[in-house]
Amino acid sequence: MSGSFDRTSRIVIIGGGAIGCSLAYHLARRGEKDVLLLEKSLLTNGCTWHAAGLVGQLRGRRNLTRLMQNSVAVFDRLAAESEQAIDWKKVGSLRLASSPDRWSEIRRSMTLAKSFGFECHSLSTSEAKDLFPFIDPEGVVGAAFIPSDGYIDPYALTQAFAFEARKGGVTIQENTLVTRILKERRRVVGVETDKGTIGCEILVNCAGLWAKRIGEMAGVSLAAGVVEHQYFLTEKKLDLPKTLPTLRDPDKNFYLKPDVAAFAIGGWEDGTKGCWRSRPPFEFGRELFPENMDRLELFALPCAERLPILNEVGIQTVINGPIPASADGEPIMGLAPELDNFFVACGFTAGIAASGGAGEAMANWIIDGDPGMDLWAFDVRRFGKPHAVGRFLEERAIEAYGNYYKVHWPAEENKAGRGLRRSPLHEQLKAAGALFGARFGWERPLWFPGPEDIQPEVSSFEGKPSWFDGVGKEHRAIREGVVLIDQTSFSKFLIEGAGATELLEGMSSARIAGEPGRCIYTNLLNSKGGIEAEVTLLHIGEDRFVMNSGSAFGVRDANWVTRQIPAGSPVRLTEVTSAYAVINICGPLSRAVLQQVSDDDFSNESFPFLAVREVEVGDVPVRAVRVGFVGELGFELHVPTEYAAGLYETLKRAGAAFGIRDVGYRAIETCRLEKGYLYWSAEIGPDQDPLSAGLGFAVDFSKDFKGRDALLKLREGGPSHTLELFTLEGFVPLLGGETILKDGKVVGQTASCGFGHTVGKMIAFGWLPVEAAKADSFEIEAFGTAYSASRVPRTLYDPDNSRLLA
Repeated sequence: MSGSFDRTSRIVIIGGGAIGCSLAYHLARRGEKDVLLLEKSLLTNGCTWHAAGLVGQLRGRRNLTRLMQNSVAVFDRLAAESEQAIDWKKVGSLRLASSPDRWSEIRRSMTLAKSFGFECHSLSTSEAKDLFPFIDPEGVVGAAFIPSDGYIDPYALTQAFAFEARKGGVTIQENTLVTRILKERRRVVGVETDKGTIGCEILVNCAGLWAKRIGEMAGVSLAAGVVEHQYFLTEKKLDLPKTLPTLRDPDKNFYLKPDVAAFAIGGWEDGTKGCWRSRPPFEFGRELFPENMDRLELFALPCAERLPILNEVGIQTVINGPIPASADGEPIMGLAPELDNFFVACGFTAGIAASGGAGEAMANWIIDGDPGMDLWAFDVRRFGKPHAVGRFLEERAIEAYGNYYKVHWPAEENKAGRGLRRSPLHEQLKAAGALFGARFGWERPLWFPGPEDIQPEVSSFEGKPSWFDGVGKEHRAIREGVVLIDQTSFSKFLIEGAGATELLEGMSSARIAGEPGRCIYTNLLNSKGGIEAEVTLLHIGEDRFVMNSGSAFGVRDANWVTRQIPAGSPVRLTEVTSAYAVINICGPLSRAVLQQVSDDDFSNESFPFLAVREVEVGDVPVRAVRVGFVGELGFELHVPTEYAAGLYETLKRAGAAFGIRDVGYRAIETCRLEKGYLYWSAEIGPDQDPLSAGLGFAVDFSKDFKGRDALLKLREGGPSHTLELFTLEGFVPLLGGETILKDGKVVGQTASCGFGHTVGKMIAFGWLPVEAAKADSFEIEAFGTAYSASRVPRTLYDPDNSRLLA
């Protein structure tokens, strides 16, 4: 095939903006010389050229902040390396809180920063004004200052990346439009351009505004949207100190960077416009849209309230241009699940700030098969085809853009693009009063407010949310009676074919081989022993399994399994998510209800824990699984979708005499914390191994499996960190990510946190160095207050599993 191309290159990058050029630079630093970057116009001519260039690092998670810190480290060295001016001004950033709620949110961010040693300072109003004298302090309740932030020239930065990439052997070819992507089965083999054909081993989509169109050429669905963004430059009449920091006042909805005798000011207003249904014409280049003064006023007027000097200077220039915005507002990175050699790095709303770290992570991903850190929050596999539909994507991108500077409440839910995927029980649950959240497009019941509960919902940073007592009632119903939970949104995959058992054995930490009729909990590990997926396998026949995973993890988990299936293998993976509904009936009275409507034997002797049985419930054929995530006697009932509504009605009628009720996912969370069950992406992930996480019971060293060698070394030498459980007396405002202290010293960070309504205490998971975990008494800091915390056994509720196994 390679002989049919005009030329070949091992790695081809599409897109010459900051991200594409940074990737080229980092590939060259890693020794990759056979790299070709294609740009349809000139470097920076997409949206890089009109970017504002602010650089902020602190994000809501440690690894995401690390990626931004890596960017700053690149900026710190790049000018000297390249001998190119990049106008990197490391003057710091000041973030104001103009409301108590915002101050709570900022203080939470500063606690996160403290937990992983990131320098961030809390300032009083007067200290903030000293740092930025132009502000009117009226209404400012506090501020945060990050000294290592700043701003940079996007054009100069990109050109410096390109200069160093060329010096390292990379070829950059401008004015070359990719018109077609050539594939053989699951691999890209080359691209057609208006300058000829090019063969490649690896293709990387860094096409910015055009990323979705390039993805579609390859048959890859990308939730990469495009929206309008405005900022303006004031007249050059200001006398500005050279050390003046950047400024953000999210309550006033604006950001600001100093310019030459002027300010550059932008915002994130509601109601921006989506562009071209996220499929811009390739002819669009170094162009802007007409200014929209009505939208500009939404942040310009509040900005003038905070900066009275703006009443003395006019607007010199308005920039209104297209920028990327994904379906959740975060970048999209990684290896596309549809193909084996098509990488993506797109959807960067803050692409300049992220460029250095993103280029480094992508180079690692391409060369090593791993970005060097868990980047699930940015991973392309967090999205699927539902998110890439044009109208849905536009709605979500506009919402994500408008939410950029809004207060991000705990447990907040999207409002745009709702109602996309509905369980067959949706209308019945709605009639029962369900309040729904969304996960991967699915509407799922969060909880069922009663007439006595506070409505609408009121979230809180430092107090109890309005649903606290209502969810407590659902929690107690699980523990004391019988409940129904709609878990239809589970991701479900049929894995079958000769050799399926052997294949799964080799990729699973737990023992898979055995007689059918079992449910197997297992981790799928990478070669370093990190947990790539946490799944249950229903062994339903010889070489026949159903793999269940979380609603949002299906694309990732199925992709991980698919990549382990050798070419030519008879083993097949087929998604069956929509084919089956899942009703979980659980609680100590669940068996009694089922025996009312089934002639099958649900006794412990006939139907033990982790058994899988084909049974009849009412008039419905059911695959019943004795398993659950709440720590009580319970059964998952898997049924073809068309039977679900009838089965639900049968169970509700039979359970009426037992006080049966519907409960939602918030109650599941409180119960699983009491039981010490883990959640992938919260407590565990690719950076954590099962031994350190206390999941050794799911590791069978007597067989060979991926990651076994790494775990054997770890077992021999002992882990460096361990996952621990903590309790705190009464209600404490813990949301996850808080700093864990021992004798005033930072020793760790919390993961999931919540209130255990049975134990009557606050519960927090947290990772600690092994030496620190020898102590029992700690403090957990939240919103500037340190609370006493006790390290306790992993399982607080039913530690001997007597209720679970009853």
